Amino acid sequence: MFVDYAVIHIKAGNGGNGAVAFHREKYVAAGGPDGGDGGRGGDIIFKVDDNLSTLADFRYRRKYAAPSGQDGQGGRRNGRKGESLVIRVPRGTIIREDESGAVMADMSEMDEFTAAKGGRGGWGNTHFATPTRQVPRFAKNGTPGEEWDIRLELKLLADVGLVGFPNVGKSTLLSVVSQAKPTVADYHFTTLSPVLGVVSIGEGTSFVMADIPGLIEGASEGVGLGHEFLRHVERCRLLVHVVDVAGSEGRDPIEDFETINKELRSFNEELASRPMIVAGNKVDLAEEEQVERFKQYVTERGYEFYPMMAAIAEGTRELINAVAARLAQLPPIRIYEQEEIPAEMLEKKSANGFTVTEHDGVYFVEAPWLVPILARADMDDYESLQYFQHVLEKSGIIDALLEHGMQEGDTVSIYDFEFEYIP
Repeated sequence: MFVDYAVIHIKAGNGGNGAVAFHREKYVAAGGPDGGDGGRGGDIIFKVDDNLSTLADFRYRRKYAAPSGQDGQGGRRNGRKGESLVIRVPRGTIIREDESGAVMADMSEMDEFTAAKGGRGGWGNTHFATPTRQVPRFAKNGTPGEEWDIRLELKLLADVGLVGFPNVGKSTLLSVVSQAKPTVADYHFTTLSPVLGVVSIGEGTSFVMADIPGLIEGASEGVGLGHEFLRHVERCRLLVHVVDVAGSEGRDPIEDFETINKELRSFNEELASRPMIVAGNKVDLAEEEQVERFKQYVTERGYEFYPMMAAIAEGTRELINAVAARLAQLPPIRIYEQEEIPAEMLEKKSANGFTVTEHDGVYFVEAPWLVPILARADMDDYESLQYFQHVLEKSGIIDALLEHGMQEGDTVSIYDFEFEYIP
């Protein structure tokens, strides 16, 4: 089964906790702290597998979690790092944060992407020994691993997309100009999923063409196969609109042409404005006047028109040469740029709460929802620092610290970020 959309939950491993331990050895008095650090949690990594062609594996498994790092131990022994979890996806998969829709990665040109970073291991009490604090009886907990709801969308990497009504000859055209073997039969919806074919035009020049399952009127409301597969032509540099110019099923070719264009606009205005070549198929079944009438209609609207009989490969070479010539003038296949996840969306997680504890004059804040905000904050940038301070105040963390007795000059520790409180 062809599956090109999935929503999953991913959770990187938490960092292990630091250890509170003291060196004990015969004849050695006051050996001092020797608690080891916690191990780093495992990452969630997406990796391209060119042997995969669908997202079918994600129909049956929706939650993915990497192992956490182990806690530190005495004797300055650090905890073991959690292994990263690798999730394999087909090339062309777009990874989005589900709630905001922000693009995290486009797995078209990159082969590997770390979608959720494991939490850092907490420091053992060895790190907190100072001349005035020689017996620290506390350590840091590890930071939580990043956690996201992820939307996976497979958008095939094709230069040219074939669009049109069912049974107009798209699959036949692809089968005669490439080595692809789509299902070809005299009934509607013979193509139930996109089919790719490599079209060679000699001298080492080729391009990829995609046969997209047929649209019909009302596809935007879910009629027929709906718009289910149109995401696969969003990358295409050029569209070839195949039309039955003979009207062999009792429809008017001009109405067919406008209906499909309307459905393209309904799905994506940008897609409707994509460069397009019109292929008039089944000219052997049409009257000369029918062909001329349709040709005049589309050429007046600025489209190139090529008549053909795909079943016997008549006129297909001229069409393919025209497609290759147009592609040579167009920019490369679209790659989706990475986008920032809105800070407002991250802030909404502040309702999950926090805890404040105090040890030997150091105030520790734990709030898992703060981890992604902290990871994206640049503490050397004034505006970023101001925003982080705003989050601490808005969430009530500053008030809670003051209630616990924090005063000017005291140290606040939020996972791996420390600062002195200045009112």
